[in-house]
Amino acid sequence: MLTYVVLAVAGLGAGVLNAIAGGGTFLSFPALVWAGVPPIMANATATFAALPGYASSAWAYRKEIAGGGKPSLRQLMAMAVLGGLIGAGLLLVTPEELFSGVVPWLLLLATIAFAVGPSFLRYLTKTGRQTSVPVALVIVLSVAIYGGYFNGGLGILLLAAFGLIGMTNLHHMNGLKNLMSFVLSVVSVATYSAAGLIDWGSLVVVGVSCAIGGYLGANFARKIKNTALLRVFIITVGFVMAALFFMK
Repeated sequence: MLTYVVLAVAGLGAGVLNAIAGGGTFLSFPALVWAGVPPIMANATATFAALPGYASSAWAYRKEIAGGGKPSLRQLMAMAVLGGLIGAGLLLVTPEELFSGVVPWLLLLATIAFAVGPSFLRYLTKTGRQTSVPVALVIVLSVAIYGGYFNGGLGILLLAAFGLIGMTNLHHMNGLKNLMSFVLSVVSVATYSAAGLIDWGSLVVVGVSCAIGGYLGANFARKIKNTALLRVFIITVGFVMAALFFMK
């Protein structure tokens, strides 16, 4: 019963955090590992559980997504599909022991990216720099491959990538972030499922609670003006989880 409660609370929190500020995997992934799910399977299950939240958040930003620009939406979605396939394929060929050793570094990288992301985006917005479409697609594809391999910190890395290629409208960027996260996660989850990497029992608990959290978070996301304390909490959780995995 304690395990189900922990998974449900982690899923609820993950859904809310993903909708408001990102970083929900910092809660759901460690909770699944704590519940006894092997790391690779926990990563796949946490990615699957985040799908409803990505979908609802993308729908909430559907008007901003339609804003257009270069690269085109079709090109970005193609990179999401390709990156999801490549990342998921890399995960399938990664030995469990090796992935367990890589996880602390991935958590640390994602946490650092989450911590410096807003400042980095403000800098890129002020510079107003632009990149060519081919270079922009390579940058986005690189982040999509990361997302297909490990879902933690995907949102802030996508936002940083969008800023790097010259996007400045944060609402448009946030909508694209949610849509790309959804698309590449659908592709990677399909691959995980075919390979038998989903813990279906844990998924039901985390997925349902994550969907509820995503719905609640989407409703309150635009009403929250100061997310500084929430960001500090997420960053703290990320560093603590990375430290615990390093110790383990």
